[in-house]
Amino acid sequence: MNPENETPAGPIDDLVAFLDSSPTAWHAASWMAERLVSRGFTTLDEGEPWCIEPGGRYIVVRSGSAIAAFVVGTSPASEAGMRIVGAHTDSPALKLKPIASSAAAGYVTLGIEVYGGPILATWTDRDLRIAGRVVLASSRAAGGTEIRLVAPGSPLVTVPNLAIHLNRSVNDDGLKLNAQDHMPAVLALDKGGQPADRAVVDLLAADLGAAAADVLGFDLFLVDAQPAAIAGLGREFLRSGRLDDLAMCHAGLSALLRSSAAEAGHTRILVCYDNEEVGSATPQGAASPLLTDLVERIVMASEPGREPLLRAVSRSWLASADMAHAVHPSHQAKHDSVHRPIIGSGPVLKVNASMRYATDALGSSVFERACREADVPLQRYVHRADLPCGSTIGPIAASRLGLRTFDVGNPLLSMHSARETAGVGDHDLMIRALARFLSG
Repeated sequence: MNPENETPAGPIDDLVAFLDSSPTAWHAASWMAERLVSRGFTTLDEGEPWCIEPGGRYIVVRSGSAIAAFVVGTSPASEAGMRIVGAHTDSPALKLKPIASSAAAGYVTLGIEVYGGPILATWTDRDLRIAGRVVLASSRAAGGTEIRLVAPGSPLVTVPNLAIHLNRSVNDDGLKLNAQDHMPAVLALDKGGQPADRAVVDLLAADLGAAAADVLGFDLFLVDAQPAAIAGLGREFLRSGRLDDLAMCHAGLSALLRSSAAEAGHTRILVCYDNEEVGSATPQGAASPLLTDLVERIVMASEPGREPLLRAVSRSWLASADMAHAVHPSHQAKHDSVHRPIIGSGPVLKVNASMRYATDALGSSVFERACREADVPLQRYVHRADLPCGSTIGPIAASRLGLRTFDVGNPLLSMHSARETAGVGDHDLMIRALARFLSG
């Protein structure tokens, strides 16, 4: 492996491939697992005993949508500590209800629930497709069921807008959408043949080559059908859905692969949680014991007892990597007058007095040093003092384990839109900074 290049195409093209292959968190975790296995990482089962050796490379997938990868250090973790990068695999979206389809005014429509905090208006009049996971009855699989990932290329669905002739004030008052009444998507015309409430199940069965009766359950989302694109006069922009936070998952993965090319005394970990957008309080979220369990098993593999674990945690750092707010050219007043990250100017260190971001002065110094050593420019972000600040996995993971943490990300426009905009050059800069941080 060439540690300076994840693929012959380069990191930005590899990110585009990752985005296009990862319409949901399950697809993202699967893609990352395949990449890591191809680079010599061994898959571990949480339900089985682990045999962990110094210098070994391992991955763990929880619930199919959260993934952790680690390279065991050559020194005891209680002495050398750990360097950890955290991100999340989920993004704001529209999730299908259990009875997903129904008839309405001559159409077959899809009922949705809002997942996270998407900008609903950006999901209208857009080509969407269905993606997620399906549970099938199977006599061949353990427990009588198997899980399959789906992302049919067609049919496309859409959430149609109301014509301006029927909503004359839309340009003055803005587009106001009720999630229950206005967001169901149009799948087909209701021709009175097959029952409308079976349309999605029949679609899934046909896509999987299974009988409709074998579809026992599903977790499905509507996702943007438009591929990621490099854009701008100088091809300096990356435009795609799910950049928050798949771009940081990919940067963390790439950084781990780069840093693992050389041995290190300390252990290096990448953990990508699910469900950050809805509070992280799930078995695969940042509020779960996922990272705690992982760290404990790594430490106790060579140093039994609780004291080595506590010593290892006290010597460790977590870089919480989530996208940051770039200054908006048409809404500059929404930003602090001094802390205004610009796309193309490098990674962003995020600070908040209420600790919605976990960064303090010591954490700032750790990442600033990594950026200096990697020859990477560093920007800083502070939310306006009169606006409520969002949060990340950082404070949650930090408080779960008592882990020193700082928050970073790359600048992003249109965060939580169906289609966001980031900088092409920023991605490799973040990879370099995180790789330097992981290297210690």
